[in-house]
Amino acid sequence: MRALLVVVLALVLAASAAAAPRSDVFTRVRHGYADSDGVPIHYAALGRRGPLIVMIHGFPDFWYSWRDQMAPLSRRYRVVAMDLRGYNLSGQPSGVASYALGLLVNDVAAVIRANRATEAIVVGHDWGGAVAWSFAMTRPEMTTRLIILNSPHPRGLLRELRENPRQEANSAYARFFQQEGSHLGLTPESLASGFADPTVRARYAEAFRRSSFEGMVAYYKANYPRAPYADLPLPAVTMPTLVIHGLRDQFLLADCLDGMWNWVARGVTLVTVPEAAHFVQHDAPALVTKTIKSWLASEGLPR
Repeated sequence: MRALLVVVLALVLAASAAAAPRSDVFTRVRHGYADSDGVPIHYAALGRRGPLIVMIHGFPDFWYSWRDQMAPLSRRYRVVAMDLRGYNLSGQPSGVASYALGLLVNDVAAVIRANRATEAIVVGHDWGGAVAWSFAMTRPEMTTRLIILNSPHPRGLLRELRENPRQEANSAYARFFQQEGSHLGLTPESLASGFADPTVRARYAEAFRRSSFEGMVAYYKANYPRAPYADLPLPAVTMPTLVIHGLRDQFLLADCLDGMWNWVARGVTLVTVPEAAHFVQHDAPALVTKTIKSWLASEGLPR
């Protein structure tokens, strides 16, 4: 299984590797904290006017995942990129139960309230996408629009795990992280080493040194589906939804997207990016930003 971990890390790093950011926001953001039932949730904010956008990263990442999107969007929006619990400057509670999906949903609500808002455009990638789907379904009154990057609807993932041997095989990394002690194979340097730009690499390594690797893998232990993958009677997503998916994703196959429109009552816009892998916002940053801005404008919001 250690060999599997090496392969997983290599794939993650290759997907994450990116050139120097075109508009580095690291020194420009404002930092704040939301109190989520005693767990501090850190966020970085940019922009002071317009509707609120809350951006949620995945594994292994931190708020800086959105560095290429934050500055362009901040011209018309208040953009808030949060650190998920367990990561970087957010709280790191102990125990797998502390990373259950319901608590992660509460964290997003706390960030919205901390920014003096009652609702937001919610954007999520990977685990952040899973949180965003769940937030939209359980807190529709707080979700004006939903934007998902490389994170299939939960029912689509469950179906593919049941019926598609390729998706089951490609979930081997998740099975590894569900094992006891799987966090011991992770290091800040290995997780950050795939970034070509030394400044970006150093920032990721610093964030991972502050993170809880036990917390990172707890997401898989608490939430990643296990056999027999029974379908869930989830409520429909009731707000307009944009899904952007890199088709070279080796972890969450594009097959999971099939039928997604059946679970989104207001309609879903699907944009696929053939040359992008799992980290589509890193692989095709300009396209992702342009797509988000254009879609929001088509929904009557600022461009």
